[in-house]
Amino acid sequence: MTHSLEAAAEAPFSTDCRACPRLAQHLAQVRAEYADYHARPVPAFGVDEPRLLIVGLAPGMHGANRTGRPFTGDYAGILLYETLHRYGYSNQPKAVALDDGLELSACRITNAVKCLPPENKPQPDEVRRCNTHLKRELELLPKCAAILALGAIAHQAVLMAFSLRRSDYVFSHGARHTLPDGRALFDSYHCSRYNTQTRRLTDQMFRDVFEAVGRYLN
Repeated sequence: MTHSLEAAAEAPFSTDCRACPRLAQHLAQVRAEYADYHARPVPAFGVDEPRLLIVGLAPGMHGANRTGRPFTGDYAGILLYETLHRYGYSNQPKAVALDDGLELSACRITNAVKCLPPENKPQPDEVRRCNTHLKRELELLPKCAAILALGAIAHQAVLMAFSLRRSDYVFSHGARHTLPDGRALFDSYHCSRYNTQTRRLTDQMFRDVFEAVGRYLN
């Protein structure tokens, strides 16, 4: 286990990564059933030096895992990309495929875990192993950038990357946390089908978070 974690920490991100045996096996099974799916680690998407970095949980089975781009082609991406377009971070409100012409402005989207996990539930060791990639992404952020975590696991992954204690930065929808380096971490419930259909997360609640992000950046 320790050797695998050290090897993952040294390796740069690659769509050929197989550092997590359970995830690699699951993706192999998905590729066998869906030959036209991406079914590999999904890279981040957006500009290289964003003012806003959005951190999700993991690729969705028929979304990012299929298309190879975060939140693209699935239900969870509907509210996200509509909102990004509303606030000027995207040139269009829909994300359906890699060749759909979508471009982001001042924004980048990534995931705490780059591979599709069974039942959309990554195990703690998989989050830790993949955290090296998130850590690198956070290190490259401009000092004035904002980070938006979609859900508690993404929030905890950001804290892990900064070696911060969960008890000092408790996840709560709409919360804003000031990190030791001065950057701000914003929290939102994940824009999943379950959260939006049960009204745990409404369109206005999501927009309110982006309004808060905008006030911070401006």
